[in-house]
Amino acid sequence: MTPLTARRVGAVLGTALTLLFTLASPAAAHGADAPDATNYRTAITGTPDLPGLEVITIEAGARLQLSNHSGKPVEVLGYSNEPYLEVRPDGVYENIHSPATYLNITIAHVDPPAHADPTVPPEWRKVSDEPVYRWHDQRAIWTEPAEPPAVAAAPGQPHRIREWTVPMRTEVTPLQVTGTLDWVPPPNPVTWWIAAVAGALAVALLGLVRGRSRAITVVLSVAAIAAGVLALAYAVGREIDAGNHALGPILLELLTVQLWAVVSALAAIAAGAYSLSRRAAGDFALALGAAAVGLFAGMVNAAVFHRSIAPIPWGDTTARVIVATVIALGVGVAAAGMLRLRGTTSGSAADPAHGTVPTPQDVSPPAADTNPAAPA
Repeated sequence: MTPLTARRVGAVLGTALTLLFTLASPAAAHGADAPDATNYRTAITGTPDLPGLEVITIEAGARLQLSNHSGKPVEVLGYSNEPYLEVRPDGVYENIHSPATYLNITIAHVDPPAHADPTVPPEWRKVSDEPVYRWHDQRAIWTEPAEPPAVAAAPGQPHRIREWTVPMRTEVTPLQVTGTLDWVPPPNPVTWWIAAVAGALAVALLGLVRGRSRAITVVLSVAAIAAGVLALAYAVGREIDAGNHALGPILLELLTVQLWAVVSALAAIAAGAYSLSRRAAGDFALALGAAAVGLFAGMVNAAVFHRSIAPIPWGDTTARVIVATVIALGVGVAAAGMLRLRGTTSGSAADPAHGTVPTPQDVSPPAADTNPAAPA
């Protein structure tokens, strides 16, 4: 391997690993509010018969979302039946004296402030101009660090953890949302990891094909683009599952909450397009872009291999297929790209599309003159 090729391969590995260690923390921090996957299924079994009022589960059941377009104020009660939320036509108001105002911010444990007293008359603080609100209701989710005793005794069996109720009222009319919380046994992760690793190895082997085959370049480029498109689709699916259905909110969340997954997906697509254009350093671009999408859109979502409920609206098996494919294509193309970079020293003929040049050994000396002119 020449020094130039070694530097290229090292740059791919170094950049990918640096990004992994520096950017993994922000991605993981988001998981407290929107888990990458879970084994607890929260389902709604009954909602109030009030036209214009809708309550759904979002983020794989981690939060409830209430939309009130009834024209009437709807009040959600806290854990001591104190006023907690009031969703009015002009927006959402929180009672700063309700402990639920602080407990429902995140799944993690929170100690309410001293003034959070459910016996104190409500004091309302406006938190939204839209009549829509999302919160982690501890009646509908499992928040303890340890599994329920029944689950700990038989984790491979489904369990009904509890039936739950969230009380509400509109003016003087009582309302309620009812639902269930169940344990769903996780899938066998070995099957999915084998599929992802086998796929990556199959793609990586293309990097061992001798010569600078245009067909192999096209295959690897299309694979990188496919990985990027699937990664973007998964990111959009997570936002839909999080309750975002309009283009504006989806784009905003993609560029904030899921920035690195989106950037890595776009990098893989751009690398594939760059390589297809027959430009120099195409293999280097493929290796770097594919490594990024394999790590930051594939590996970071691999929790779906180990958990039963995925945070996308298209089904749990679909989520696992998408993630396994992104890992296989991303890691495989990255490995193939690096192998092809290493192969630039194999003595192949110059290929302008990949920036290779013939080595001195490939340049034959001029043939000797077998018919020299006779001396005068």
